[in-house]
Amino acid sequence: MNCIALYHVGFEDLGSFAAPLEARGYRITYQHAGVPLTEAQWRDTELVVVLGGPIGVNDTGLYPWLADEIAGIKLRLALKKPTLGVCLGAQLMAVALGGEVSGRAAGKEIGWSPVDVCEHAGPLSHLRGVPVLHWHGDNIRLPEGVPSIAWTVGTPCQAFQVGDHALGIQFHAEFEPGALEQWLTGHAVELQQAGVDLHRLREDTRRYGVELERAGRAMLAAWLK
Repeated sequence: MNCIALYHVGFEDLGSFAAPLEARGYRITYQHAGVPLTEAQWRDTELVVVLGGPIGVNDTGLYPWLADEIAGIKLRLALKKPTLGVCLGAQLMAVALGGEVSGRAAGKEIGWSPVDVCEHAGPLSHLRGVPVLHWHGDNIRLPEGVPSIAWTVGTPCQAFQVGDHALGIQFHAEFEPGALEQWLTGHAVELQQAGVDLHRLREDTRRYGVELERAGRAMLAAWLK
């Protein structure tokens, strides 16, 4: 089985999700979203994971290929092919489903905190009570008929699921603590503008990172089943 990991910036990769994918028998291929997938790739690949990145869903004027990415996701979801979206990937999925994405009124949500998970959250139950890494400044408004299954204060949609084939998560359950310094340097301008305390971010990563790795792998393994 093939898995295409569609990335937007190199260091935001599959992280801890790679191990359960490989254990399930997937062969992973990375492709940058700026090189659009073919229609055959969108249609026929067993699993597509759309990863995070520093640009926004509404930046199609600056990055025209985002429109192709949304169209490809829309096609794939219509065909009910397994699709996982992380952060920006979840936002792109929401728009492909007919939802909207807009700036978060409370400002950037960057740092570690648990998400509230609904009773019937399925695979996300593995994350209940586990601090996860948040790194976004936008909110998802889902289309009618697609419920939010996780949330935090100021972010009413942290995750959503469509049938058994599509899962979108706004936070970074795939994050590996060993990658933190790459994230800190890669997002240096954003972090400075948001006034994020890097010392606290490092300390919280040391405190919560290992538990998130375990819970994130368990969540993905449960979803893949």
